[in-house]
Amino acid sequence: MSSQIPSEMTYIDLPRFGGPEVLVPARGPVPSPAAGEVLVKVHAAGVNRPDVLQRKGGYNPPPGASPVPGLEIAGTVVALAPDVTGWKIGDRVCALVSGGGYAEYCTAPAPQCLPAPGSLSLLAAAGLPETCFTVWTNVFQRGGLRQGESFLVHGGSSGIGTTAIQLAREFGARVFTTVGTADKAKACRDLGAERAINYRDEDFVAVVKGLTDGRGVDLILDMVGGSYIQRNLSALALEGRLVQIAFLESSKVEIDFLPVMLKRLTVTGSTLRPRTVAQKAEIAAALKQRVWPLIEAGKIKPLIHKTFPLGEAAAAHALMETGTHIGKIVLECE
Repeated sequence: MSSQIPSEMTYIDLPRFGGPEVLVPARGPVPSPAAGEVLVKVHAAGVNRPDVLQRKGGYNPPPGASPVPGLEIAGTVVALAPDVTGWKIGDRVCALVSGGGYAEYCTAPAPQCLPAPGSLSLLAAAGLPETCFTVWTNVFQRGGLRQGESFLVHGGSSGIGTTAIQLAREFGARVFTTVGTADKAKACRDLGAERAINYRDEDFVAVVKGLTDGRGVDLILDMVGGSYIQRNLSALALEGRLVQIAFLESSKVEIDFLPVMLKRLTVTGSTLRPRTVAQKAEIAAALKQRVWPLIEAGKIKPLIHKTFPLGEAAAAHALMETGTHIGKIVLECE
């Protein structure tokens, strides 16, 4: 380890499962990059729903991953394993990691790093990896969204939602979304949603049918589950696709699958964290080619709702659980 890198760092410990208050700052050794990894001096780390789930005991890190929460970081490369090529000390990067992000230093597999866009601060870049990887693999690779198709994303004001709206817009889709407040509806329209449906007083099935002359939408990205699953099937067009990426409601429901047969629907879903480095590297390569130029050009940008110092991770989680944020919540190390 270089003499400029301290032997100890501050990180956020999760000594037990529970509410936001269980997240506490602690001191521990700076990790060393293993084969194929870089060490990043973290400037900022994104806060995501899977972190909340991990804190509650519902989403354990995959084998070998750091138990420290945090799935995305941005910062500067300060060390790298001897076998790493393509990166050098001093490079500004953002990275998808399997854990360890809530810390002053974090290791990342080199293929899961992307250059921090020159058009963005490192703080803003920390809001890119988790949402961009998730949206690209689920909406475009798994969901097959094409130009001219219609797309409904639930939870449009979330980090995933705000990214999905912008990307779908840029790739030529008609974009609809569901939200819970007028402020969130306006934010989503400003990002390119043709219609933001307030689920508190509107039926999204009826609205999207009306917007598509009764046809329904081609693709739905859902993170709600529960009561939404059957309604999603109703809202889909012939040959429509439903991609499930989370369950804010239950994952267990009684469903009538007849619409799947009658409309030749595809129902699929995925998780990102347990995938191999090679699989994540493929997504990173696609992002660098297809999405990063749009970010560099200012056509897509992460919405940063609020930042907190690293030591206030508990407050960041408390805010996330209120559901009032629009876009990303980020922890700042510097």
